[in-house]
Amino acid sequence: MTEPVLFDRVALIGIGLIGSSLARALKAAGLVREIAIFDASAEARTAATELGLGRVESSLAAAVAGADLVVLATPIGTYAELGPELASGLKPGATLTDVGSVKQAVIRDLGPHVPEGVHFIPGHPIAGTEHSGPRAGFAELFRGRWLILTPVPGTDPEAVTRLKFLWERVGSMVEIMEPGHHDQVLAITSHLPHLIAYTIVDTATQLETSTQSEVIKFSASGFRDFTRIAASDPTMWRDIFLNNREAVLEILGRFTEDLTALQRAIRWGEGDKLFETFTRTREVRRGIIDAKQA
Repeated sequence: MTEPVLFDRVALIGIGLIGSSLARALKAAGLVREIAIFDASAEARTAATELGLGRVESSLAAAVAGADLVVLATPIGTYAELGPELASGLKPGATLTDVGSVKQAVIRDLGPHVPEGVHFIPGHPIAGTEHSGPRAGFAELFRGRWLILTPVPGTDPEAVTRLKFLWERVGSMVEIMEPGHHDQVLAITSHLPHLIAYTIVDTATQLETSTQSEVIKFSASGFRDFTRIAASDPTMWRDIFLNNREAVLEILGRFTEDLTALQRAIRWGEGDKLFETFTRTREVRRGIIDAKQA
């Protein structure tokens, strides 16, 4: 059974993992009448056509024209360049949103270009895999996962409710959040873990050749998990760190202090301190499991 149509025409700008998954989810739920797609990559456009994800356009302007909802799903570093062209094609009453992992930068780069009468509601689905590209998408990606909306002041509440309803219909749990708070929360829950994973895996690549081969051969689950995270799209994560640098650096500073304390405890054989820390962290894992986010 399909849901009522919420938007006649949706434009997806960028058709990687998130964009292609959203196209599949919207089609499966029958929430839109038409999906228009544009991606700067000819290879991605060809894949989107072969997969039947929507009507693939040859330009951003053609995709946006007449769209009731425009979803920007490109790397955050492209927003400043795409902003003027994107905004110039938006029709009055349309909603502009995105799926980026940093929200203050989105408002900085897109906000000044959004025309009067267009609803600007930045968003962030906290869902993904280490895979990228249109062929990596799947309709169930958002089920049971959080979607954060960070509407700018003065946004029409009805437009927010409508977009919230769309994300809920594809399986997301939706939270409304202030942009700066979002960036701080994601710095610790997502951005810092990725930075640590990239660092640990890169450290392994700089070991002696014989040790490298043994690391791969005898990888325990911990290192395997780090390699999965470190396999994420390098362009996307470069842009995330550059555009959320203040929050990431603040959290990284606190992490460095805590790591130094653990280093000291190991050096001096302070088992009680190690046990106390490890006990606290077990409770966090249990909380994630209880929240069905594991």
